[in-house]
Amino acid sequence: MRMDKFTGQMQHFASPDGTQLAVESHDAAGALPLLFAHGFGQTRGAWGGTANALARQGYPCVTYDARGHGESAHVADGRYHMQQFADDLLALASAQVQPPVLVGASMGGLLGLVVAGETRPSPFRAMVLVDITPRWETSGVERILAFMQAHPDGFADYADAAAQIAAYLPHRAGRKSEAQLQPLLREGRDGRLRWHWDPALLAGDLVRESERYQPRLLAAAANVDVPVLLLSGERSDVVSHATVEEFLHLVPHARHVQVAGATHMVAGDANDAFTREIAGFINTLKNDEGARIGQGVG
Repeated sequence: MRMDKFTGQMQHFASPDGTQLAVESHDAAGALPLLFAHGFGQTRGAWGGTANALARQGYPCVTYDARGHGESAHVADGRYHMQQFADDLLALASAQVQPPVLVGASMGGLLGLVVAGETRPSPFRAMVLVDITPRWETSGVERILAFMQAHPDGFADYADAAAQIAAYLPHRAGRKSEAQLQPLLREGRDGRLRWHWDPALLAGDLVRESERYQPRLLAAAANVDVPVLLLSGERSDVVSHATVEEFLHLVPHARHVQVAGATHMVAGDANDAFTREIAGFINTLKNDEGARIGQGVG
């Protein structure tokens, strides 16, 4: 099968408040769609390998850049709030032909918990949470934010950026190529390369607001009534045994799989294993539905 058959098709989606979101569809003939929500500071490109692989298996996949990220529009006044991101996700899920399986990493997973726990009926068929729980390890999040804030003046060139990323992710073999970095960086008027996200995301209240969100997240998790798979990284410093156990107590029907060798960046560290786990989870959903239909349960 030709890989280019599954190249994503770009379009723009108007969020409830009119913010334009960059959305990419990886079309396939299957009926069960997947909606991917990336983490803070990432883009839809984080899902490219998995979305293409699952599209080849017959699952329509939709990825998007969150507001203020990648090719999506920035908020004009620079005031970002978690509710805006949750509203965007709910609108995108509701726009699908049927409730999708949400695959949400970090921030995307937290947004998914809020939407799934506070909306009835749930807009999701099921959820895959990627290395995130309603309560997280503060030290791990602080490490991520420190890297995001470490280069306000940008990078001299792509080689400079690749070197800094390699130092931040020393467990990965090799460095990112210029082609891999281009979607993540923007050239300023001074010729320097800066991250794709709106600097206001870090300058405003959004990060501090996330801590205040935890009671709401815990309450939402307890209300999730769809199948859930939690994929955590074996070497993650964002989730821990304690946070996973708390989550499984709140969502007793959830299944947890730890991905060997992966850090918080599970999809980037172990994409093949990550994709296999999602495919297996989806097949379980299909088998369960088939069994219910066979028993005459609608």
